[in-house]
Amino acid sequence: MRARDLMTRPVVTVAPEMTAKHAAGLLTEHGFTALPVVNDDDHLIGIVTEADLIRDRFPEDIRSARHPAGQTTPGVTVAEVMTTPVTGMSAGADLADVGRALLDGKIRAMPIVDGAKVVGILTRGDFVRAFARADDAIAADVRHHLAIYGGPGRWTVEVQDGLVRIGDRYGNDTDHHVAKVIAEGIPGVVQAKVTYQEGEE
Repeated sequence: MRARDLMTRPVVTVAPEMTAKHAAGLLTEHGFTALPVVNDDDHLIGIVTEADLIRDRFPEDIRSARHPAGQTTPGVTVAEVMTTPVTGMSAGADLADVGRALLDGKIRAMPIVDGAKVVGILTRGDFVRAFARADDAIAADVRHHLAIYGGPGRWTVEVQDGLVRIGDRYGNDTDHHVAKVIAEGIPGVVQAKVTYQEGEE
């Protein structure tokens, strides 16, 4: 699977001059955890996250023993609070590479770009939602795509916990490879195995 297969698009972006308060409202309204920040050419220049927005935002209670002598003033605009520089990945990036980047970088969202232009966003939540897809929905998608490739009635499909077993009436190794690639390009599929159903030809 590629990033384009799972990314959210069109993506909600913010400008650097937007207020942090407005950005917080967008996150809340849409249920997002991060928003790409773009310039006038829609080129990625940063990202503003929940963490960016709450940092230094709530002062210590004056009654607290930890109350500091001086208080940091939180940023007013997105430009003042955003994380920059920020890395984006292409829509053609392997989904496994995007997932690895999210985990290794300890980040929750990855902007997806075409050159420097933002075309989508992928979050940990997108991966979790794909993994959580019902097996019957996954099976229906696999059957539909295989029917387009090899014709209706040729394939049997069983799915359990995202693991797909495909039976083929014909023993063609090339077709089996293509069927596996097709199945593993469908959201929610963890792995696909194709076998020849001997005696069914």
